[in-house]
Amino acid sequence: MEFEKIEKLVRLMSSSNLTEFELEEGEEKIKLKKEKESSNLQTNFEPQVQQNIEVCELKASETVDSSTCNTTKRQDIPADFVITAPLVGTFYCAEAEGAEPFVSVGDVIKKGQVVGIIEAMKLMNEIESEYEGEVVAVLVENEQVVEYGQPLFRIAKR
Repeated sequence: MEFEKIEKLVRLMSSSNLTEFELEEGEEKIKLKKEKESSNLQTNFEPQVQQNIEVCELKASETVDSSTCNTTKRQDIPADFVITAPLVGTFYCAEAEGAEPFVSVGDVIKKGQVVGIIEAMKLMNEIESEYEGEVVAVLVENEQVVEYGQPLFRIAKR
């Protein structure tokens, strides 16, 4: 099953009221399940792909020096919004090695603004903000492998 097809299924499910979805194509089977957390309004997806997949770590042709990202490790910083990873891959905080990060703590961002890049299957996917506000925390480091739904940034309303 192609990665783009799985990604499309996850996006369709996240925008619907479905709580569980299962698809079988030949020997490949995918099951998506959405559960609501009792303490938070975020939705968790637990994709379960039942096939043998070889996992390999991919590196970008240009990497970013990890010292260029201003990360905040604290998870208890109050925020109105959380930007999460829309896919699994390697997170990059800037366009190229030595370049300024897309956003840093204290920056004011607009809806649709690029806040980072996630590399998946040798494709660079720009992560755009769905919110307007001030970046109060950067929760991941440059070149860190991120999971689907993992919090990347905390944003406060302005």
